[in-house]
Amino acid sequence: MSGRGVWLRTRARFRRFPAALAACGDQAAAYGGCVAAAAAGPAELRRDSCLEEFRALRECFARAVRPPPC
Repeated sequence: MSGRGVWLRTRARFRRFPAALAACGDQAAAYGGCVAAAAAGPAELRRDSCLEEFRALRECFARAVRPPPC
């Protein structure tokens, strides 16, 4: 059994990533800023400290890669 189909699907998803990132620049910047601020200083980065920003970015990616309605 070949894994070729898996790699083809993976490559297709990676090809769409730059366009999705460009469409979600504001959300990506907000999430990155939150992570940078949470990791700055002596405190450790805590799980879910930027959950709201991550969810907004994930939803934007989902909208950006969704096929257009017919």
